[in-house]
Amino acid sequence: MLVGKELLDRARSLSNRPEDEIAKGCGYVGPSGRVLRKSFYRALVEAKGYKLRSSSTGRAGGRSSRGRQAEFRTRVHGNGNLLIGHAYTKKLGLEPGQEFKIELRKEARIITLQPLEGKK
Repeated sequence: MLVGKELLDRARSLSNRPEDEIAKGCGYVGPSGRVLRKSFYRALVEAKGYKLRSSSTGRAGGRSSRGRQAEFRTRVHGNGNLLIGHAYTKKLGLEPGQEFKIELRKEARIITLQPLEGKK
């Protein structure tokens, strides 16, 4: 990942390209190939001479060691599905193939999942 004058020079040379291509050309790509936009924009601002305080503590570069955190929030998708993500199933130690009975308390708008015993 380029920083400082090298970053500014490379970004200028790629300025006729889409933003994601500029970021990639400057090395701001994660291991999965995802463009690291926030890191790229932050580095650009710092290369311009602005000092930014880190929003996270604990690691060099202002990055938190915890990554994305489960928010314990979700929403109903346009197709009516309600997704409970990997972070939650992992936290509860749930395994693929495990089955549950869905219990509804309509008046309280509560959904409860009860594990079915012996089913995997």
